[in-house]
Amino acid sequence: MQHQSSLSVKDILNRDHFEKTKVIAGLEGLTRQVKWVHVVEVPNIKKLLNGNELILSTGVVWKENHKLLEDFLQQLIDCGAAGLCIEIGTYTSNIPDSVIQLANHNRFPIILFMQEVQFVNITQDIHAVLINQHYQTIQDLEQYSLKLNQKLLTIENSNEMLKLMHDYTGLQIIMKTNDEKDLFVPEMNSDTKRSDPYKLFPNDSPFVAKRPVIVMEKHFGELFILSTEREINEFDLLILDRTTTALAQLFLRELYVEEKRRTEKHEWITRWVDGEYGEQEALVNLAYYEGKMRVYGGTVAICKLPLEISSSDRTYLNLFIRSIFEQQGFHLITTERHGYTVYILLNLRGDGAWKHRLSTGMEKVLNTEFLKKHASQIDRIAVGQYTEALSKIGLSYQTASEALKLQKKKQSERLCTYYEDLHMYRVISLFKTQNEFQEMITEYLQPVIDYDEKYNGKLLQTLRTYLSCNGSKKETAKQLYVVRQTLYYRIEKLEKLLGEDFMSNAEKRLAIELMLFAHEHLNGGNHGQALKAEDEMMS
Repeated sequence: MQHQSSLSVKDILNRDHFEKTKVIAGLEGLTRQVKWVHVVEVPNIKKLLNGNELILSTGVVWKENHKLLEDFLQQLIDCGAAGLCIEIGTYTSNIPDSVIQLANHNRFPIILFMQEVQFVNITQDIHAVLINQHYQTIQDLEQYSLKLNQKLLTIENSNEMLKLMHDYTGLQIIMKTNDEKDLFVPEMNSDTKRSDPYKLFPNDSPFVAKRPVIVMEKHFGELFILSTEREINEFDLLILDRTTTALAQLFLRELYVEEKRRTEKHEWITRWVDGEYGEQEALVNLAYYEGKMRVYGGTVAICKLPLEISSSDRTYLNLFIRSIFEQQGFHLITTERHGYTVYILLNLRGDGAWKHRLSTGMEKVLNTEFLKKHASQIDRIAVGQYTEALSKIGLSYQTASEALKLQKKKQSERLCTYYEDLHMYRVISLFKTQNEFQEMITEYLQPVIDYDEKYNGKLLQTLRTYLSCNGSKKETAKQLYVVRQTLYYRIEKLEKLLGEDFMSNAEKRLAIELMLFAHEHLNGGNHGQALKAEDEMMS
């Protein structure tokens, strides 16, 4: 239902008392709104008008003085009057061309009464219409507000609200949003949309009005009304204000629901990685928050992104990473925990090549231009133990955390480390809190350590390389970049310090290898208290 909330000059020309009239200027201004009717017979009227008045005059002010008429007309234009009606005959016989040109230039209607009329009858008639319209406006606004509030309780998006606004105003409604998904009611053709229709009029045009939609001091968009047949009136502006407020309430509700769901989802993920869910609970929650899917297993990856990465860049990066792993057959769930970014990677393919596919995805991620710029600041990536049971995702998170700590102490040059590839370090980490373990390191390696400290030697490095090369002297010399004689001399020293059977005795050799890993694990990094504190935070 469209509301007739204002009178235009054109509407008034259709009233009974305007049958014998002639519009001689300002035809383009016939859509001007009329808020009141005044009879004016004085030369200076600037302080008497508020705007949008239709002026009735016999011309007694200027009579045949064209300069006075021109000055009188300019005052009306400056005050924003709606139009000038002049009774021809008694005091004025004609209107000069200069006055008509001035009126046309300003789209200001000049209407001539071609016979004598009673101004009192005109004012009574039009004022009665305006007063009735005012009361009708109040009723229609109350009705509109009621319907708006009803829709606010039931609708899921702003489309129905904009349609209701169009029903009451009959105007073109445009909702310009920050995400560039503009809404048009009624729909406009593609060419008009591309031409940016809300820029067709200047900001002070009486045919366009707009209001910003602000939610919690954040700009969500702008609501426009456009008119092609009449000027925007007060009722339109009141409707615009009420709709803008309702839209802000709708967006606030959506933000609240989104934030609540985000909080619930974060709580679910937190409890999941803490191992609080059984298999069935994990499946039910996964279907609720992520949708139904067939999952064959999964793992957890942990990394620390640079602090200076902005929120928008972080969001973009996570979307990009999600896309890469989806191509490799993984569904990605992202969360933040203890200052680290946690990626839960769920395997959606039944083949046994999960690690190959995951490694391929990791390589693509690490080779992106975005990460190449920040690679020196990325604090490693660690992948936890793979599990086929969703209830054991917590175990995968724990092993990823352990892998991240071991990776730092190991000081590997690789950015990505898999927990299952750490082998001996995992065994050593089980003993690192036992006092006897350090004593065993001393028992097996202390002579070598003391020799290196005393003579600035490299026996410990030689021992580690020699064992890793399975006793191949040629390969050991090659890796150490030393000649054979230098290597033979070092091996002789090792035999004196560790015993001649340190290679031939399988159990002794295994124990020495274990102690080498333990020594590197417990004493290899210079991370100090900062690393200890970070380890406590991750655990």
